Amino acid sequence: MPVTLDAMIHHTAAVRRGTERALIVADMPFLTYQTTAADAVRNAGRLLQEGGSEAVKLEGGAAILDTVKRLVDLGVPVMGHLGLLPQSVHQVGGFLRQARTPHDADILLADALALEEAGAFAIVLEAIPSEVARTVTEALTIPTIGIGAGPDCDGQVLVTHDMVGLSDAPVPSFVTQYAHVAHDITASVQTYVQDVKSGRYARPAIETTATPKA
Repeated sequence: MPVTLDAMIHHTAAVRRGTERALIVADMPFLTYQTTAADAVRNAGRLLQEGGSEAVKLEGGAAILDTVKRLVDLGVPVMGHLGLLPQSVHQVGGFLRQARTPHDADILLADALALEEAGAFAIVLEAIPSEVARTVTEALTIPTIGIGAGPDCDGQVLVTHDMVGLSDAPVPSFVTQYAHVAHDITASVQTYVQDVKSGRYARPAIETTATPKA
C-alpha cells in the first residue's frame, strides 16, 4: 500500500540493470491505475520508459477491464491479478484466503475470462483453493501464475525473502522456506560485535616476525 510510483520505477530500473533475459513485470502501485484510464496509461508509460519494465500488473477484475483494454490497445502488455489482492486487504479484512465459496469462485472465473478477453497475457492467482485455481487454469488459454493457489497453475511465484528466510517475520502458510538466512546474518553480526569488543577483530590470522638480513 505505501509504495509510490517513483519507488516502483526506481526498483524496476534496478531489476532492469541486473536482468539478462527474464520478463520484467512491474506492479502498478495503489491508485496509479484505479482512477482513470488516462492516469493508468501515463503511469504505465513511466514504468516502461523510465523503469525499463516490459509489462505491468494490475489487480482486480470487472472494475479494471476498460483500463486493461486501453493499455493493451496502446501496446502495453498487461498481467492480471485475482484472488487475494494486496492493495485491497483493508477492504477484505486482511491477508485472507479468497474464493472459498462457490459463488465467489464463479465470480473469480468470470473475472479471469473477462481479463483474457480484454487482452491480459497472463493472470496471477493468489491465495485461492487449488481446485478453483485448477478450474480457472483449464478454462483460460493464457497462463496462470500461482502464489498459494496449489500446484495446477502454469507457473509459480515465491517471494525471495520468504524463500531464503531473510526475515524472522511470519510467512504465509503456503510458503516453503528453503533456508533461514536471517539466523546466519544475526549470528554473524553477533560474532562480529564480540570480536570487536574483545579486540580479536582485524588482527592478522597468523602473526609473523621479519627475518633479519644476513
